[in-house]
Amino acid sequence: MNPFTEKSINLLSSFQNWKQLYPKQYNKYEIDPYTKTRIVLMNGTEFEANWFSHQFARHVTDNDLRRELSITRSIEKQQQMKLSLLKPINETALEHTITYEQLAVDLTSELAKREQDCYVKKALDFALLEDFDHLYRYANLLEMTQGVKAERLVGKYTEIMPGRPTIAHHRFNKDNVKRNINAKSADKQTILNTMIITAAEQQTMNYYMNIANLAENDLARKLYMEIAQVEEEHVTQYESLMDSGATWLEMLLWHEYTECYLYWSCYKTETDPYVKAIWEENLAIEIAHLKKACELLEKYENKHWQEVIPDGTFPEPIRLHENISYVRDILSSTVQFTGHLEGYVNVDELPQDANFFQYQKIINPTTQIVPSHIVIESHISAFGNDYRFEVAPNPIPELRFRTKDNTNVGRKPFETNSTDFFCN
Repeated sequence: MNPFTEKSINLLSSFQNWKQLYPKQYNKYEIDPYTKTRIVLMNGTEFEANWFSHQFARHVTDNDLRRELSITRSIEKQQQMKLSLLKPINETALEHTITYEQLAVDLTSELAKREQDCYVKKALDFALLEDFDHLYRYANLLEMTQGVKAERLVGKYTEIMPGRPTIAHHRFNKDNVKRNINAKSADKQTILNTMIITAAEQQTMNYYMNIANLAENDLARKLYMEIAQVEEEHVTQYESLMDSGATWLEMLLWHEYTECYLYWSCYKTETDPYVKAIWEENLAIEIAHLKKACELLEKYENKHWQEVIPDGTFPEPIRLHENISYVRDILSSTVQFTGHLEGYVNVDELPQDANFFQYQKIINPTTQIVPSHIVIESHISAFGNDYRFEVAPNPIPELRFRTKDNTNVGRKPFETNSTDFFCN
């Protein structure tokens, strides 16, 4: 499909009244896990579109342009709220969090498996192991506090076990800033991947930042506090990959194209008829937004859309599905790595005065104050072991012990063996 050649609806006809905006909530006991992850993905994508438009408006002085942006931005906000309200009232924030982390694991895996830029793939694989470990930490908290086994929520499509331990994720943020791609020469899938994953991780960061003070107990508040800080690192990493040399209007075009691509992907892969209809509705709306972006690009920069996106035909749709073997491969080969300036280095090879070790001493002076560690130790104390859903033993021998949380892998030199990242 090429959205640039599709017929567009009238932009103003996409505004909805209050009754139309309030959707039927899904049944949390019956819904497919990947329908939930698609909803979270598109909620984050709409937030990114809205927030980008606000930033754009704050950096231009032409009020005619700002008025045009305000119209599409208002529609994006309606779309975002409608998607957000698909979540039922009886689904707890912590249950919803499991969906966020399943999305992070399986979306990142899907993007990494199709990424041809080795540098971008390395970034995806690196953060994948951290989101994978976050799923494990939240799942232990969920069973301990609400008696809910997260394996049911993820449909047993995604394993729940330690990845790179969360305590090892805390890096000095200078080491999370990476090299940006050039949208004029990069593969279209690479550009889409950087934009998709940035929006998804930003949504996760925002959710944790805002849900922390509403959590039901101190331990949950502290865990959200800690992992929200890691998500800040992930957003810093991913946004630094995006083309920072593109103009605001070029990026507006890419944002709208990305939204069209994702809604089309969701429509092509959705199994729930009610939600599928929402994807189809929003695709039509986004095609109208894309056409408006083309119009603004021509008016203000005298550029045709093909100067920015030479071939508008979509790549294969994004498909959310299980990635157990892929995650295991990345875990077994790269768990001992950390970020170092624009690259990634095995902690065995870092000098003792590296930023990573210095920052670890500041933020983790003792493991006993680290919330992600306390959650697992508390679960072990209450139940005799941690909570996991595994199809086989953890590929890292040091992470197989269920009666003691490992705080050294990925953080201390020579704690386990890792080889290197691999390219497609």
